[in-house]
Amino acid sequence: MTKTKTLAGLLAGVTLTASAALAQAYPDRQITMIVPFAAGGPTDTVGRLIAERMSADLGQQIIVENVGGAGGTLGAGQAAGAEADGYTILLHHIGMATSATLYRSLAYNPTEAFDYVGLVTEVPMTIVARKDLEPTDFAGLVSYVKENADTITMANAGIGAASQLCGMLFMQALEAPIVTVPYKGTGPAMTELLGGQIDIMCDQTTNTAEQIKGGAIKAYAVTSPARLDIFPDLPTVAEAGLPNLQVSVWHGLYTPKGTPPEAVARLTQSLQSALADPDLAAKLAELGTAPSPAADATPEALKAKLESEIARWKPVIEAAGVYAD
Repeated sequence: MTKTKTLAGLLAGVTLTASAALAQAYPDRQITMIVPFAAGGPTDTVGRLIAERMSADLGQQIIVENVGGAGGTLGAGQAAGAEADGYTILLHHIGMATSATLYRSLAYNPTEAFDYVGLVTEVPMTIVARKDLEPTDFAGLVSYVKENADTITMANAGIGAASQLCGMLFMQALEAPIVTVPYKGTGPAMTELLGGQIDIMCDQTTNTAEQIKGGAIKAYAVTSPARLDIFPDLPTVAEAGLPNLQVSVWHGLYTPKGTPPEAVARLTQSLQSALADPDLAAKLAELGTAPSPAADATPEALKAKLESEIARWKPVIEAAGVYAD
């Protein structure tokens, strides 16, 4: 055996030993999960449920840090610029895909600034209204909106928020421009809807389910392909004749680009463990959603989802001509 081969073998052994040591040692301290939206909102709810169970699996606490603003791009930008050591992770939703078109001068490239951990869940959305709005069913709502498009108001949580994207599809499906009112987060938007200052909104079941169950707001339809178990009497938008309005808010877990593969693999393993927890599934079911299956809670599945969603939303946003910058 030559000296060159001996040295190469030694170096390979050192590399494997270092990788194994990293895999065994990670994580050895607290991890920060950036949620790029306000505390108390639907994405924050999902993030905290996941963080709690991943913390137990990893043996280290995951602290949720809310960095809201600019449709989720402030928090995503902070995560993209964080040290790629596995101790900063990002939970983001569909906005990771739409920001690529909504923001023409985005400071980071959504497909290049991150490594992928896996998909977390897909949350259906609901078309809801203040509880005293006149229409009694979705067909009646469609007619009412078309007749009163100049005066009816539709809330959203700001440009790039899931509620704004769903509202955009709603208006395109009805071919009726509606007066939209952006808020700084889902919480303020829901407060105004509850108070009757706003007429309608399209938002995730994680934010509307309890309000619907309590009769505080009126629900007309869900945007999922099938009816939801928690609202079996609520029709889908497809049943009501608007199949192009189907939309769900998928969530994915990311790390800054260049995170050690061993750390990413451990996070993926932990995510899959968390999603297999029956208690988590039960809590998500109460919110009208379900954990992603193990086959989707992978880097490959999340990467494919992000790329396909960027392609899907680009023409929709360009046709609407609504940009955030």
